[in-house]
Amino acid sequence: MLFPDLDEDAIYLSRSDESEILGTHANYPFFLDGKEWPSVEHYFQAMKFDTTSPEQVEKIRNAGDARKARKMGATRFKKLREDWKKVRRIVMTRAVYTKAKAYPQVAQALLETAQRKLVENSQYDYFWGCGRDRRGENTYGKVLMDVRDKLRQEQKNSTI
Repeated sequence: MLFPDLDEDAIYLSRSDESEILGTHANYPFFLDGKEWPSVEHYFQAMKFDTTSPEQVEKIRNAGDARKARKMGATRFKKLREDWKKVRRIVMTRAVYTKAKAYPQVAQALLETAQRKLVENSQYDYFWGCGRDRRGENTYGKVLMDVRDKLRQEQKNSTI
């Protein structure tokens, strides 16, 4: 089978599409850790340097748009925090959840995906996305589904 995980019922999205409400580049500012972040991407990229370079964190937070923040976070001239590989999914989850709690329309968009599988449709990213051959980890899709489950549970608990 050429695409082993191709799911006809899945929702494929791009986290780097600024018009994608569930994407990391969408312009939905939120407050987290005592600061305002212009997008999930700004927060995520800045947290790579949270324990190593406070000045880099601020530069990324103040980047003009999510693409610039992503580029600044990709620099190899600054040392990443040592635990980055362990905490990156947690960091992304916190940002996505905070965005959804700050914007009811984002939470609603996520809840409206029902139980469908969410897939970050990146051909090149095998960790956050599904990769060209659909064998990637799809970690961003899993983050979205985890946040959706938490929102659904909170919704259920508030009606009890």
